[in-house]
Amino acid sequence: MTEIQNSIETDALVIGGGIAGLQAAIDLANMGLRVTVIERQPSIGGKMIGLSKVFPTLDCCSCICTPRMAEAKHHPNITTMTYAEVQHVHRDDSGFLVEVLKKPRYVDEDKCTGCRLCEYACTTEVPHEFEGGLGARKAIYIPFANAVPQVALLDLDNCLLCGRCAKACPTGAIDFLQDPKTIVFRAGAIIVATGYEMLPHNFKENYGAGPLRNVLTALQVERLLAPHGPYGRVLRPSDGRVPQSIGYVQCVGSRDLSRGVAYCSRVCCMYAIKQAMLLSGALPLAEITIYYMDIRAFGKGYEQFYQNAKAMGIQFVKAKVAKIREDEEENPVVRIELLDEDGRVEERQHDMVVLSLGLVPGWNPREAGLGAPSEDGFLRCGHVLSSPTQTAEEGVFVAGCAGGPKDIPDSVVQAGAAALEAAAYLRARGWASAARDGHHRKAALISGD
Repeated sequence: MTEIQNSIETDALVIGGGIAGLQAAIDLANMGLRVTVIERQPSIGGKMIGLSKVFPTLDCCSCICTPRMAEAKHHPNITTMTYAEVQHVHRDDSGFLVEVLKKPRYVDEDKCTGCRLCEYACTTEVPHEFEGGLGARKAIYIPFANAVPQVALLDLDNCLLCGRCAKACPTGAIDFLQDPKTIVFRAGAIIVATGYEMLPHNFKENYGAGPLRNVLTALQVERLLAPHGPYGRVLRPSDGRVPQSIGYVQCVGSRDLSRGVAYCSRVCCMYAIKQAMLLSGALPLAEITIYYMDIRAFGKGYEQFYQNAKAMGIQFVKAKVAKIREDEEENPVVRIELLDEDGRVEERQHDMVVLSLGLVPGWNPREAGLGAPSEDGFLRCGHVLSSPTQTAEEGVFVAGCAGGPKDIPDSVVQAGAAALEAAAYLRARGWASAARDGHHRKAALISGD
């Protein structure tokens, strides 16, 4: 059955609700433009809201990101749509028609108050994606403590359909029959801020991530270091013991021509050094070793950050890691080739090993008809100095890691530049002034099966 309604017409559509997308949306909204943010996860905030601290200042990530999340949610010129994905982008004479799939939460967003009574009533527990699989969540749950919006999400794949959540909900918000909806927006400009994903933890099978429980990814360690993480402190997953020896393996997947990821992911060296410094503070007696091929400290204050880490006693070993196995006590054993000592091969044992996985695109623009990506899969951008936010498509701009691996400051700066470029483009075409004068066009909201 098809239901036709009027959709929200917007001056600019921002695809992605991470730190870059939120910054671009806020800057546009503060210029008086109407903005719609489309985020595929149940909450805005992107990857940054799950991190512990930023480098090199070691400021709290939540303290930086949460105010932007709240500002975007409550800004009168910004509409946020979470748990939604862009399906197709079509250009016409007046702008863009953007088809968006709104996935069902099986919870009425207007009725849900975020009280979590449904979550407390649920008896099913499954690994929590936000905690890197280290913690547990219920089959119906708020995505994380400071999620925006504070609306529950029902995981129907793991739900027992026992009805406990529906009985506990004081507002009757649970809707097991909720359907997906396809919404067609009309926008004058688009900013792509779809971010990145990390390579799969088992990208290099010889490193044992997955079967070896004490071989973790960097994002999992971010959650261990967070004050509201799954354990409340740093423990290794296999037995809950405090690790006394931790090893980091750099360039896992990055700069690897044999696996098709030829580029440097830029941030891996610095986030490993940051985590090592935080671990050194949390575990003063622990020995921390970083196995690296090159240290690329490219930003302001990054070289000093690296030198500070060495002064703290963190060991940097120039080596290639060939393989990781575990001994009878589930301790990871790292087989390395020392690059500074004529290629000597040796094995070193640690309580826990962290893989610094490379970054890959979070979204393929080709899937939505936004043109072919560049050779590395990220959105093809203009010249890095003269037009870093422009793409091959007129009216489509890029911000953050959608255009390639970046750190948080670079992502925020590029988001501001993309907002300015988009605003200038809209005003040059007279789109924004026409919208403010009330010349609204109609689009369609199609409720599918």
